[in-house]
Amino acid sequence: MINDTEMVIYDEDKVNKILRERAKKLAIEPEQDVAIGDMLEMVEFHLSGERYAFSSRYIREVFPVKKLTTIPCTPPFVAGLTNLRGEMVSVIDLKYFFDLPPLELTSNTRIILLQNQDMSFGILADEVIGVYNIPTHHIQTILPTLSGIRAKYLHGVTEDRLAILEATAILNDPEIIVNEMV
Repeated sequence: MINDTEMVIYDEDKVNKILRERAKKLAIEPEQDVAIGDMLEMVEFHLSGERYAFSSRYIREVFPVKKLTTIPCTPPFVAGLTNLRGEMVSVIDLKYFFDLPPLELTSNTRIILLQNQDMSFGILADEVIGVYNIPTHHIQTILPTLSGIRAKYLHGVTEDRLAILEATAILNDPEIIVNEMV
C-alpha cells in the first residue's frame, strides 16, 4: 500500500516501450474479407417459410399491412390496394408466382415497396427479418435445372440458402401489369 508520502518510481523507458507496443497493436487495421464495393445490402424476408431477399437499393419502404382492399376482376397474384400516407399502392403476392401456399395476414406481415424509375408496387412478405450486407462472392449463380418464373426472378442463392430475387426483373415484368377491362 502506498501512502501520500511515498512516491512510486517508474522506469520511463519501460513505460514508453509498453505504450509504443500498445499503440502499434491498436493502429493495425483489422483484416477484411472483402472490400466495401464487394458487398450487397439485402433485405431478407419470408414467404411461406422460405427465405428470400431483395437488394435494398430497390426498396423504397417497408411498412405493416393496415388495410388491404381487394380489387375485383384481377389475377390471383394481385393482393389488393393499400393507402400509404395518401398514395394508393398496388400490392402483389409473389407466392402465386412461386407456387407457395398462401398464408393468412398476421401482425408480422409487411409490404415491401419496390421501386425503380418506371414502376412502383408493394410485395407481400410474411415477415421481414432484417437488413444484411452479403459478400458478392457468397452468392452462387442459379441452378441450370431451375426454370420458369423462379429462374426469371432469381438472381442467386447464398451458401445458407437465402434466395436473392432480382428486383428489376420483377419491376419490369409485363406479366405483372394488369390492363384488363371489365
